Amino acid sequence: MAASLDGKVALLTGSGSGIGRASALAVARDGARVVVADRDEAGGNETVSLIKEAGGEATFVATDVSKADSINAAVARTVELYGSLDLAHNNAGIEGATVPIIDYPEEAFDQIVAVNLKGVWLSLKAEITVMAKQGHGAIVNTASTFGLVGVPSCTGYVATKHAVSGLTKATALEYARQGIRVNAVCPGAIDTPLLDRFFEGMTDDVQALSEAYAENHPVGRIGQSSEIGEAVAWLLSDKASFVTGITMPVDGGWTAQ
Repeated sequence: MAASLDGKVALLTGSGSGIGRASALAVARDGARVVVADRDEAGGNETVSLIKEAGGEATFVATDVSKADSINAAVARTVELYGSLDLAHNNAGIEGATVPIIDYPEEAFDQIVAVNLKGVWLSLKAEITVMAKQGHGAIVNTASTFGLVGVPSCTGYVATKHAVSGLTKATALEYARQGIRVNAVCPGAIDTPLLDRFFEGMTDDVQALSEAYAENHPVGRIGQSSEIGEAVAWLLSDKASFVTGITMPVDGGWTAQ
């Protein structure tokens, strides 16, 4: 049986580690040729190596999604290398400050908006410009369960991830008749470097906080990057051909409470 993404070309931002890497590995396994786009050259090249070791095809392109010229160049390089852009996962993001709003530095807020919101917006613009000409495409944005509910001391992250959820829905409606699907995954607590940094910013007792977060998920544990990668690969595939405009929790039941 042919893999579900055979012959497709995928661009994944923030794929040098964590969820982005897991998604890159999943779509490559399913047959896609992959462009790993990340600011972290070492991490990005490691993802490429992992894909190639597994028998896939991948290339690293240094990318800063907060800069229009950078993400436009990454999209152009993808088309130059592989002839099209069929799939995209807009995953690049940062956690921001973990303090009450009155203590949140303006510079930190500007930075998280530039990466988590403007970065997704710029990526969508660049990707859809190509996909609209092709008449097809599938995109997944990484939002968060924090983009579905409010959480104290995380106003920058919560605000930008709520915005990504809305951006996903609006863009999906704009391009549904042009053969382009746009969805978002909303991960719960996932074992990634970002979660480690988030915990370190919240408390001195990281172990206790990690255990509390695990207990707060009805399944009783924190998730793995690969579990988000599988959801992304499904949403990008034709198996999800009638799915667009959703913000899908992958959170062990956390938002069902």
